[in-house]
Amino acid sequence: MTTATPTARAVARAQTRSEELANSVSHGLACLAALAAIPFLFTAVRPPLPSAVQQIGIGVFAVTMVVVYLASALYHGLPDGRAKRVFMRVDHCAIFLFIAGTYTPFTVKILHDPWGWPLLTGVWAMAIAGLIAKSLGLLDRPLVSTLLYIGLGWMAVLVAGPVLAAIPGPGAGWLYAGGAAYTIGAIFYSLDGHIKFGHLVWHLFAIGGTVCHYLAVWRYI
Repeated sequence: MTTATPTARAVARAQTRSEELANSVSHGLACLAALAAIPFLFTAVRPPLPSAVQQIGIGVFAVTMVVVYLASALYHGLPDGRAKRVFMRVDHCAIFLFIAGTYTPFTVKILHDPWGWPLLTGVWAMAIAGLIAKSLGLLDRPLVSTLLYIGLGWMAVLVAGPVLAAIPGPGAGWLYAGGAAYTIGAIFYSLDGHIKFGHLVWHLFAIGGTVCHYLAVWRYI
């Protein structure tokens, strides 16, 4: 019988050992894949923006991508205890960083547009505020955190016009497909208390969302 710990209560339910192993392995492999894929991003820098500007945006995306999967793999791989509780917060804070990091190369692409800087600064300000609130234990309810992640992730809808104008159709398609994958995955996360390995399914959708956004950055930024 699994006993609910403070760590377990902070998520949908206590995960079994086999579930946590699957959770850790899935995002551990995703972290390794992200590391292997990063060099290809920097070979795809395109005009008209200076390559240095584009590389900074791509670099932010790449770093936050690795951080979020590394934090998740470590959190799920640790046994119950203080270290796991600490890495749970690190994992959840890293999600805010990755959302903002994913926006960065796309907003850099449209910085010449009036929406570019407001969107970039707004997303990062909200991500940092969420990170601070999460680290202080102010967002421990899974539903609240999940809704904030989804809401922040879909802010791009507010500037869909400039995004679609700056990024070719297939690139925008990958961008929104990634958002859809994360959103569908969040449904499985919310149902984790009723579906065994539901958290793993969420992980797999998150990986799928990252692949979509990676392709959008690689091919069209």
